[in-house]
Amino acid sequence: MAFGRNGMFGPTLGFFGIHLPFSTAAVVVAQTFVSAPLYVRSARIGFAQIDIQLEEAATAEGANAWQLFREVMIPLAGTAIVSGAILCWARALGEFGATILFAGNLEGVTQTMPLAVYIGLEKSLAIAVALSVMLVCVSVVLLTATRRLEKRKD
Repeated sequence: MAFGRNGMFGPTLGFFGIHLPFSTAAVVVAQTFVSAPLYVRSARIGFAQIDIQLEEAATAEGANAWQLFREVMIPLAGTAIVSGAILCWARALGEFGATILFAGNLEGVTQTMPLAVYIGLEKSLAIAVALSVMLVCVSVVLLTATRRLEKRKD
């Protein structure tokens, strides 16, 4: 509705020669739309856990807003930020619905692993299973990395 050719921003983007639907950029937009809330929530929790006294101390020592953010907030919320990025990426890897609706399933252009699994089920069960196992392995690696980050924080 927003970025389609006849959507709210579609004609304006078209004027500049940008056509999002059924493109690689559409895959990125669809996956970002679906997975970004995981990142935002994780980062928000990380920033909320920072003691206000640390912010006040940095400000009292003369840090401006950018220095406070860069040198105090980011390092203290770093684990939550990285963890959120990993979860966001893992969620995007498994996205099916938004991707197929906005980007389609054009082989070599917009086809993602979940879409390839879906097509693989029609062609060969072995292909679908092999792709599914690859996705599960990547997910295990990503979730293990997230757990290690959490343990290192403790």
